[in-house]
This record gives sequence, C-alpha cells and structure tokens, in this order.
Amino acid sequence: MHKDITILQAAHLPEKTERELHEAFDIIHFPKDHDEGMRLLAEQGSKIRGIAVRHAHIDKAMLDAMPALEIISSYSAGLDGIDVEAARARGIAVHNTSKILAEDVADLAVALAVSVTRGTVRGHDFVRDGSWENGGTFPLGRSLRSLKTGIIGLGHIGSAVAKRLQATGATVAYQGPRKKPVDVAYFQTATELAAWADLLIVTCPAMPETIGLIDQSVLDALGPDGFLVNISRGTIVNEPALISTLARDGIAGAGLDVFGKEPHVPEALRKDPRVVLSPHMGSGTRETRQQMGDRLVEALLEHFSNR
Repeated sequence: MHKDITILQAAHLPEKTERELHEAFDIIHFPKDHDEGMRLLAEQGSKIRGIAVRHAHIDKAMLDAMPALEIISSYSAGLDGIDVEAARARGIAVHNTSKILAEDVADLAVALAVSVTRGTVRGHDFVRDGSWENGGTFPLGRSLRSLKTGIIGLGHIGSAVAKRLQATGATVAYQGPRKKPVDVAYFQTATELAAWADLLIVTCPAMPETIGLIDQSVLDALGPDGFLVNISRGTIVNEPALISTLARDGIAGAGLDVFGKEPHVPEALRKDPRVVLSPHMGSGTRETRQQMGDRLVEALLEHFSNR
C-alpha cells in the first residue's frame, strides 16, 4: 500500500473503486465548486502526486498548483477535459480506459447503426401503436452489409467497430491523423471519407483538431442517402449543422449516443423520427464500468510500485 502518497480524487467513482483507492492511498477529494477546489490546491497541492479523474476539468492552472504531480489516471476513455499537452510537457503520465471499454462501445455503435438504417425504433412504435395490426405498411430499410462504412478514428474503439462490420461483410474504410499498418482503406480527410461512405461512424477522441470535425462540408459529402453514427463525443459533430442538414433531408438519419451540451439534447433531434438517441451509454455495462474502475486504480498502483 502507498498511504504515504496523496491522490486527488476529482471524480465520483464506483463503490469498489472508491474503497480500493482509500485503502491504497491518502485521498483528498476535489470539491464540486471549482474556486473552492483551487483554494484547496493552494493549501495542499504541493503534496499531491496523482489524480483519479472522470469528467472533471484539469487545466494548466490546476496542474501548476500540483508541482509534485506524477500521474493522471482517468476512469473514462476521453481526455478532453484534461490539458494533456501541459501534463506531458511536465512528464506527467496520463492513462485512460479506452482499451477496456472499446468492445462495449463498439457494440453500441453497431446497434445504433442497425437501428438507424433498419428503422428498428420506428418499427417498435409501429407495432406498439397498432399501426401494423391496422394494416399499415412499414417502409424498407437498408442492409448494413451493403453499406460502405467510413470510420472516423481507428483507435481501440474504431478498430473494434471495424471488426464487427467486416464480420457482416460490409466494406470498411477509415480516416485519421495518419495511415496505420492495417488492411483497411485510408482517406486523408473526413470529407473525402464521407463522400465515399454510405454510413459514417465517429469514434475519434475529442481534441482541438477534431472538435467540429463533422461539419457542413462532411455532412454534404455524406449526402441524402447517408447515415451518421456518433459514439465518441458530441463536440466532434457540429450539432447545428446536423440539425439543419436533417431539416432539408440532407442525410437519411443519425444514431447519436453523445451530444454537444449533455444532458441537453436539442428538441429538433429528440423529435426527428430518423434520429435514434441514447444517453451516452456506450460503456454502460456493469462489467465494463467495474473494469474501468479497476484499471484506474491499477494504473496508480503500477506507477508508484515502480518508483
């Protein structure tokens, strides 16, 4: 155990994870109020050597208040709330859980893709409201395996999505900051990928270069028969552009697990029957959430055991 090592807990974590952190380290909790938190760091920041974080904002000012900081361990896959560049410039190790949650997030991506292309949610309502029994005709959907699918970002999650889609027989390509040594077609820009694709799935992390990446030009390139799925971060898709594109039938539909200002979801998206919505639940299984907590603690223990 490392009870002589102080960790800043800037996250609400599963009960087992909280218990293991408290058993292993000296824990300081970061208050919900940011100003109060900065006062705490002014008093105790000099002894903090690690951070356990989830969605909290960790900026350069906070990092500067912790001169002994060695490691940031994140419960989530995304690091968009953390000034990673400032952390790494100081030699601070930054860990996340993207590899652990990749499989469950990929499952949801495929589920959303099937839902939006086959109309499964609308089909559910069609049966439930009696339309089928009353002689209604449900419209035909699209075959997932027949759709050329472009993946934005081929990291742990994107690779897991590609594997699932290839198993259906779908043709897959990807876009990212650099070409990887994989047997999947590569496009240099999101717009070029969207012009090729029938279905575009966003799996890349939110970084300055990806915020707003799926803009009007990408949506226009995807076209009126194209579908969009986003299981990454809401900020990667230009939400107003998506809403206006749907309003003029510029794309065929969207499956969205994430939104620009969660938990707020614009009414235009909530009421559009071509849009399938889920409440940022990509990693939301009991098994994965606990594994994420276990990995957060393991990263801290491994780091300080090697010191």
